[in-house]
Amino acid sequence: MTAMQRRVPIGAETVPGGVHFRVWAPGHREVEVVLEGTPTPQATALSPEEDGYFSGFCSEAKVGSRYRYRLDGADSFPDPASRFQPEGPHGPSLVVDPASFTWSDEGWPGVEREGQVIYEMHLGTYTMEGTWRAAAEQLPALKELGVTLVEVMPVADFPGRFGWGYDGVNHFAPTRLYGEPDDMRRFVDRAHALGLGVMLDVVYNHFGPEGNYLAHFSEFYYGANESDWGKVMNFDGRHNAPVREFFIANAAYWIDEFHLDGLRFDATHAIIDNSDIHILGDITRGARESAKGRRLLLVAENEGQDYRCLRPREEGGFGMDAVWNDDFHHSAHVALTGYHDAYYSEYLGSPQEMISCAKWSYLYQGQFYFWQGKRRGSPTLGISPNSYINYIQNHDQIGNSAWGTRIDRLTNPAALRAMTAVLFLLPQTPMIFQGQEFSASAPFLYFADLSSETSQQVHAGRIEFLKQFTNVDSPEVIDTIDKPYELETFQQSRIDLRERERHHKVYALYRDLIRLRREDPVFNRGYACHIEGAVLGRGGFLLRYFLGEEQRLFLVNLGRELHLAPIPEPMLAPPLGCTWEMLWSSEKVEFGGSGTPKLDMEKFWRLQGYAALVLIPVPEGGNEP
Repeated sequence: MTAMQRRVPIGAETVPGGVHFRVWAPGHREVEVVLEGTPTPQATALSPEEDGYFSGFCSEAKVGSRYRYRLDGADSFPDPASRFQPEGPHGPSLVVDPASFTWSDEGWPGVEREGQVIYEMHLGTYTMEGTWRAAAEQLPALKELGVTLVEVMPVADFPGRFGWGYDGVNHFAPTRLYGEPDDMRRFVDRAHALGLGVMLDVVYNHFGPEGNYLAHFSEFYYGANESDWGKVMNFDGRHNAPVREFFIANAAYWIDEFHLDGLRFDATHAIIDNSDIHILGDITRGARESAKGRRLLLVAENEGQDYRCLRPREEGGFGMDAVWNDDFHHSAHVALTGYHDAYYSEYLGSPQEMISCAKWSYLYQGQFYFWQGKRRGSPTLGISPNSYINYIQNHDQIGNSAWGTRIDRLTNPAALRAMTAVLFLLPQTPMIFQGQEFSASAPFLYFADLSSETSQQVHAGRIEFLKQFTNVDSPEVIDTIDKPYELETFQQSRIDLRERERHHKVYALYRDLIRLRREDPVFNRGYACHIEGAVLGRGGFLLRYFLGEEQRLFLVNLGRELHLAPIPEPMLAPPLGCTWEMLWSSEKVEFGGSGTPKLDMEKFWRLQGYAALVLIPVPEGGNEP
């Protein structure tokens, strides 16, 4: 059996009469598959191929067989392309048959970039059970909220009892902590039945510090450089082709065998590749081919806001559909909290920044960025706003603070309601983090269950990272920071979904804003609108949306009440023959607000403090045009 007949170029695959194995182990003379769980371990020698691959058929192996690869007659290690590690990264690999799962999503078209509302989820903390099955039971509630796409944080298997997932070491194996591979498939299948897409966060810039046996198979997996998280992958050095194939195959595998609707690529700025075609360009092409006509959403996280993210592969780009937009988060955070330290020091949180976010997505498009001592960002001209994903919170921005504190604990509720309106009514694609929609009381702390020595190193490294925030850099604060390796740190981070009812006013705000974005003909196509803006005061600004004959006026005040008189601002004037009527207010009582004063624009405009309003033009003396 040749590699070309396989579903995936590496790993164990069931075939009639047994299992076919294939692994890359250059520099080794002999590779054997050793089956475990039998009275006498059975070893089958694999045949060498070109370029350091070994492959072969084993008639004794079957679905459910546990195995390792023995190298040169010495030690045995789990499969680098294992589809499941039932005992964790240090245990044997398990033969899995993906074709045995019965899908019910025939005809599912995939997802478009337009119209998405993304929900970021960590499987281990989203429910108290921390399993795919428990999370699947909550999918109808997410659908009812108005979410369209669930983004799951990384699930590649990692050691220990808990972790964020960014230290994965078995890239083809969904972690046993959340269930079996078919449980993940059921989650996706259930989501599709409800009309929800599912996207997976993947980490291709490094492997975790424990449980990674790749180096035993070949040192050529790694490049010469190091990132903040350890050795980078060898995408452009000697013998890089099989390394590239490993990651291209991995992305395609998630799309093909789990019917995922997209991938979010972690820290693409830390992926070093000087090849003519960047590895991410090859990965995104492979992922789209594996979708077999289904539409995918491929998203990059890129701290430097590199223009290549959204550029096609053929033009030297990564071929992504969208990118995370930290600029929006940083400016919104400063506006809400007044915090102005470390990387937040490069933002003012001003009304003009919010206007610029609406019109240009990135705030830094090549200007000098003093915090890093270099230029940052790239132009967005000509790129659709929905290519940029905005958020007020995400796993990083909560978890990488000293105490994992959510934004609702750092600002006043009225200001946060107004900024939430900004999140959903700007033309960019909005994303929320689990529990944000009901102001979950649980923090989201950094947690990782590693060996004692590694845990101490991780904790020390985390303290050093947090010292960039000057308020943290003192012994009395450092002593209060939760230790990532303690079980309680993980348990504190689990959200209580019953708070949906207890915090029902916050939940109502999110549900109504998502409804407005979905149903209003202007906000629904905000990415196609012409948008103008104006600063109205220290905390106040407006955005005016033009879409054909339709218009909307969005007023936001993140400061004390404003009385605008005189009013030399043309964007406040209604269309000819019309007057403004209120369409939506963040201060509705059902959202926890204090009520909204009646509009009176004859003498002066009154902008309520810490509030957001949406106005719609209606003919004078008549109904909405």
